[in-house]
Amino acid sequence: MAAKPLALWVLAAVSFFGGVYAQPSPEVQKRISAAIKEAGASNSTNVDYTQFVNVFIGTDNFGDVCPGASVPFGMVKFSTDLTGYAPAGYVVDPTQKIRGLSPLHDSGTGSSLGTYGNFEIMPMLCPGGFNTCNVLLADRERFRKNNTDDAYPGYFSQTLDNDIKMEATSTRRAGLERFTFPKGSGKPYFSLDLSNDLPASFTGGALNIDPELGRITIGGHWGSSFGPGVYSYQAFACYDILDGGKQKLSEYGVWTGMTSELFNAKGLGVTSLNLTRNLIGGVYESGALFSYEDEPTEINIRVGVSFVSVNQACANAESEVGTSSFEAIVAQSQALWNEKLSKIAIDLAGTPANVTEMLYSSLYRASLTPNNATGETQGAFAGTTHPYFDSLYCSWDTFRTFYPLMSLHSPAEFAQIVDNYIDGWRKLGWMPECRANNVPGWTQGGSSADPIVGQFAMLYHNEAAALGIDLDELYEAMLADAEQNPPEWNTLGRQVNVYKQYGFVPYGVLDTQSVGRQTREGSRTLEYAFEDFAVRQVALLLNKTDDVAKYTNRSLFYRNVWDPSVVSDGFKGFAQKRFSNGTFSYTDPIDCSPNDTNQNRECSLQGDNNVGFYESSSWEYSWFAPHDTAHLIDIMGGNDTFVSRLDHFFDAGYYLAGNEPSFQTPIGYHYANHPTKSVDRVREVVFTNFDITPAGLPGNDDQAAMATLLSFHLLGLYPVPSTSQFLVLSPFIPKYTIHNSYLNVSTTVTVNGFDARSVQKMIPTGASAYVKSVTFNGVVSPNRCHFDFYDVFRVGGDLVIEVTADKASVDSCGQGLPESVSTGGFASAR
Repeated sequence: MAAKPLALWVLAAVSFFGGVYAQPSPEVQKRISAAIKEAGASNSTNVDYTQFVNVFIGTDNFGDVCPGASVPFGMVKFSTDLTGYAPAGYVVDPTQKIRGLSPLHDSGTGSSLGTYGNFEIMPMLCPGGFNTCNVLLADRERFRKNNTDDAYPGYFSQTLDNDIKMEATSTRRAGLERFTFPKGSGKPYFSLDLSNDLPASFTGGALNIDPELGRITIGGHWGSSFGPGVYSYQAFACYDILDGGKQKLSEYGVWTGMTSELFNAKGLGVTSLNLTRNLIGGVYESGALFSYEDEPTEINIRVGVSFVSVNQACANAESEVGTSSFEAIVAQSQALWNEKLSKIAIDLAGTPANVTEMLYSSLYRASLTPNNATGETQGAFAGTTHPYFDSLYCSWDTFRTFYPLMSLHSPAEFAQIVDNYIDGWRKLGWMPECRANNVPGWTQGGSSADPIVGQFAMLYHNEAAALGIDLDELYEAMLADAEQNPPEWNTLGRQVNVYKQYGFVPYGVLDTQSVGRQTREGSRTLEYAFEDFAVRQVALLLNKTDDVAKYTNRSLFYRNVWDPSVVSDGFKGFAQKRFSNGTFSYTDPIDCSPNDTNQNRECSLQGDNNVGFYESSSWEYSWFAPHDTAHLIDIMGGNDTFVSRLDHFFDAGYYLAGNEPSFQTPIGYHYANHPTKSVDRVREVVFTNFDITPAGLPGNDDQAAMATLLSFHLLGLYPVPSTSQFLVLSPFIPKYTIHNSYLNVSTTVTVNGFDARSVQKMIPTGASAYVKSVTFNGVVSPNRCHFDFYDVFRVGGDLVIEVTADKASVDSCGQGLPESVSTGGFASAR
């Protein structure tokens, strides 16, 4: 799984349910359950979809979800930062302490050091006065009160164990913080941190206090959370602390210190700090300290953030928040979320409540990241006129389900992100793979932007120009990824020269033209081949005949790492890494699987990962050829052996629901003409790995890759990336409508014969769940396993999926299996 902490990936995959924690507040689930019940009973068309969202799903079990206040794709996400392993700032674990409330976070990224967490503010009580305040990180940390954490789309709240309540709400680049102190508790103090962020990566910055204006400005440089340490990014914040003159400042000043040196200095009345990196080691901490007159119980602070300058941070606060009240900003945020969540409207009365909650919580996270930082560019992107998105964690995670789901309902936003990818090629020579903190992050599979922009081209080439996308330019960017070897391919592009020379990525190859971490040869070959399929698809679309032949051939290079002699658990043939002389280097297919008994084996980006696969085993990656599964069936021994092997893969415990290469595997039975087995397996996958608790994800959300995988499972569909094909499963919902406002079409999916009893881990005998027929706008499809975007979602209308309990009678696709390149599939672009 991308960006998972390197030593924890297996643990996160196999330890599903966490302990019983005292967070969040029990009222959160009560509120959501009551809202779902009321909405189902009322049949109202005026639905507040934000009521169904549980933002705490994924805040345990290494889900790394940020529950903070945000708007769709917001650059800011206001949340508290906690001690321990907390990449998104927040975790439910009550044994961890709160460090402060900060505006910058990512969600579902899994960087083991944490991401952002800049500009933490901490409310405190200092009975002994200014010089006695505990401002250093280790000193100011506090536990929270049990059962008090609360949040919903656009709002976040926590209460410290000293009864100080912290609340936040947001716009795209700004927001409001509200602090409520207990009556009679004395003068309220605040420490505002300049240097500390979650990964302790401060490299220098400045802080200035303007006591007359009531404004504190901060800016500096910090290091990437998932990329080379040679890179740094800049960030700025503007804190307006007088609430438009309603609040009166008492004391103000600055502080510096180092816990390890027992050094803690404060300067009452000092208004500026200007500090560089501390080179000797240890975190040199610094920040502002201020208090208020008249012992107010409520303090309101306006915050603006920018990646350009302090002036722009202040301008963002003034333009996006202005004099609006806290409640008004919450309402604005919720309106934006309702616009996004209402793109998929379900039968609330007929849908099981847990499915409703899982779906809308997933759809929420699917619009939480990447972070829209348009107008906030720096480095090579400074001043770009194109859309700009930060935190592309990571293309390897998101091409499979995240962007295909977005393509169904939000092509305008999808186009903006595609333009952002193309702009990466314009500025850097290759499209980004894993941008982290505004700088290039680590590459995992190759150039996974290719299937992302390829997906857009295949579905929206007719609308591309109107959406601001030049398809010829898009194709040029893909060709750069496919043909131009970067001098250093750890962060951009592929090691494509040796791949083209040998037909696979060789193990231990002499590469005289480029450098990179020489690992993952098996999985990189498989990913490169699929990326070439994406190039092939756009070549087909643009009538590039020679390129179609070239990249069709290269898309079959995955076969070159297939070793037919390897046997595991009685099954023959597995993907393996391979020397440049053509001989295979044996890796036990069990290595790096949940059944691997060597818990010290390196399986991720480490230099001593000698397995040949990324965060995965050969047992898992050997299924990965989404464009040519028919050939996999042949080389595995035919349909019966393929099905038996697929059953064993799941039943023996090799499957990892939280690992992207396995996303399509439960639906592999479709390709062997046994779609009812796919239905059974997906039910099992969902209810074994997902639920509505904080531990309700199978590990890291991976920038909502898990959220969108679950969404597709619940909707009874699965996309084949870089194509217009969707596989048909059995919806967990009796009826839903997907609205595409850009195309001005809506598609309603109705499940005839829907039986709520089937919506569980094991479908009971007699419960209708298996697809009998698929009908669109009154025309019965000749097959029941797949359909094309252009035949359904492009035109809109009524899709009827009839289900039955008679499993044996419908265990075939009818006329036509899902397409594969080797059987003549994907022969034309729609």
